[in-house]
Amino acid sequence: MSPSAPATPGTLGALAVPVSGSRMTGEYLRAMGRVAYLWGWPLVNMHNRLGVMEQVPVPGLLGGVVPAGPPGTLGMLHDYILAQERIVACPNQDVVYGMGVLDARRGPSVVQVPDFGDRFWVYQVVDQRTEAFARLGAMYGTEPGCYLLAPAGWNGRVPDGIAGMFRFDTRIAACIPRVFMNDTDEDRSAVRPLVNRIMAYPLAEYTGEPRGTDWSKAPTHPAGDATSGEHETRWVDPTTFFDTLPAVLGEVPPRPGEEALYGVLHSLVDQAARDPRAAAALREAAVESDATLLRELFEFRNIGVPLDHHWSTQRNGAAFGGDYLSRAAMAKANIFVNVPSETAYFYQDQDDTGELLTGEHGCTLTFPAGALPPVRGFWSVTLYNEHHFFHPNALDRYSLGTKTKTLRLAADGSLTLYAGAAPPADEADLPNWLPAPAGRFSLYLRAYWPDTAALDGTWKPPPVTKGMRR
Repeated sequence: MSPSAPATPGTLGALAVPVSGSRMTGEYLRAMGRVAYLWGWPLVNMHNRLGVMEQVPVPGLLGGVVPAGPPGTLGMLHDYILAQERIVACPNQDVVYGMGVLDARRGPSVVQVPDFGDRFWVYQVVDQRTEAFARLGAMYGTEPGCYLLAPAGWNGRVPDGIAGMFRFDTRIAACIPRVFMNDTDEDRSAVRPLVNRIMAYPLAEYTGEPRGTDWSKAPTHPAGDATSGEHETRWVDPTTFFDTLPAVLGEVPPRPGEEALYGVLHSLVDQAARDPRAAAALREAAVESDATLLRELFEFRNIGVPLDHHWSTQRNGAAFGGDYLSRAAMAKANIFVNVPSETAYFYQDQDDTGELLTGEHGCTLTFPAGALPPVRGFWSVTLYNEHHFFHPNALDRYSLGTKTKTLRLAADGSLTLYAGAAPPADEADLPNWLPAPAGRFSLYLRAYWPDTAALDGTWKPPPVTKGMRR
């Protein structure tokens, strides 16, 4: 085809895609439907989260538990997240969280960054692909001030007083502040004036003066089943996935190299619109993929990069690019992971023999002297039940790490953490114990603002040993 010749039907430039009206067999539709489900699950997940936030009248708490606000704003906690949280799998109790969803159709939003001093903080800001597009945090040397989060197509005037601007090219984005807090009453008192100055609001409300609110008095909004049950809120219904996909394709533009894939995806939804049998085949593929493919990706032992002693990690969080497998796996197992420069993550479902972790047997995790996770921020080990949520316990304890000022070191300087349904035999070790359910559980090690050694494999987590005795 000459440069001046028009593209023929069924092509994107010079690259052929399915011709409109072509026959598609049921097996083809089911095969491509699985690909579409893997590719689109995180994007549909984000689309449906916007729908929930559109029902929130003012910033506050869903069910009194989860920070939320109408699109273009955010809500903040003033303490650790409660164990009842079900909006996002794998929460942690090391930080004070915030959460807000942006909608490009509503224009830019201003997000406020107070002066955190030496305290660790980071605002995770991701687009509809769950890819980071902003750099706001202690590791970036971000100055206090007001920052603009703007749609790629916005061409308005940036007002005086805005310290910087970050753009996103999808319809939907999310802003999730995290502020470290020690597990002490003194630090709770110190952190609250800071989080009270974390705000996000539409640009039209910007006056040049910082705003504040007392988040301890945030209103409670009905949450339906969003903070109940044992599992994460069901953000993606496979039976309606392909009904939502056309809207999502319009909300998330193709990146360079994705044009042909978009052509295939459009051909699927066009075929489903014309042929009820095609729609049924795609729906069948989505339901089957949800029960098998996505279910497998929920298990930490099936995802990421394998490490010694059955640990695994991931090295492209919030920067997935064309790695649709990792993007879907992270979205299913623990959506809203940070980029590696902000957080290194290590996952564990098994002991050093390969057996699944259970509270009945318990386990220990020993860091040799001088071999704690290498960080400039903080580290923690969190225990999750089989659904990737906290296991309610009388101690109200779900993680141990930098925040814990009562950890007991051995005489040689090593640190042993215990995880199990029963406490360790020696009462002196109780501060080092993570209560577990009797059944399956997982351990999740976070290294915020990690040193290079935690990212390049020089440092690796030690083995998890079955049993609670030393």
